[in-house]
Amino acid sequence: MSTTVRGGRSGDTVHEETAPVAAPTTSETPQDDEESADGASDAIGVKTAGKQRNTDGRWSRVIVFAVIPVLAMALAAVAGYLKWQDASIRESDSWAAQSVRVATEDTIAMLSYHPETVDKELTTARDRMTGNFRDAYLRLINEVVIPGAKQKRVTAVATVPAAASVSVTENRAVVMVFVNQTTTIGNDPPTDTVSTVRVTLDKVNERWLVSQFQPI
Repeated sequence: MSTTVRGGRSGDTVHEETAPVAAPTTSETPQDDEESADGASDAIGVKTAGKQRNTDGRWSRVIVFAVIPVLAMALAAVAGYLKWQDASIRESDSWAAQSVRVATEDTIAMLSYHPETVDKELTTARDRMTGNFRDAYLRLINEVVIPGAKQKRVTAVATVPAAASVSVTENRAVVMVFVNQTTTIGNDPPTDTVSTVRVTLDKVNERWLVSQFQPI
């Protein structure tokens, strides 16, 4: 391309050659496209990684401030329950042992007597009883047992080879008692009787007292 400049003296014409002007480049090379795409991908990856880190951070805070305290409370509750249960079991075992011992002693006292001391022995045994059973026992010994023991010279000796707790609470217990009773009337040979008795005990003023006595 050339331009014509007029100047100087009239009629002079100066021709000046100029270098061709390159057209602007509107497209990039494939390599540039790949680099641009990689850059965009990297940018997206950075954003995604940032979001992931933020999400992880939020979940970590949730675990620390919510899940762990709840778990700690649950473990404390379980530990408390197990401690209470263990104490309850020990207490129940203690009641069972006491009730078995008392039922054994009471059974022997109620079923053992001698003709010379029957009044004292059976009357003392009434202090081991309570309620309607105590009243019924007193009527029986006063009307039947004591007069018969004196008249026929009856001796009765009871032993308990075994006894077991059936159920027990703080204020009531049921005990199965296995009884051997040897009875001698006058000069006759002794006779042995084996029986099983279901003894119910009620706690009155911190004492286990017989409220039912049922042969089975």
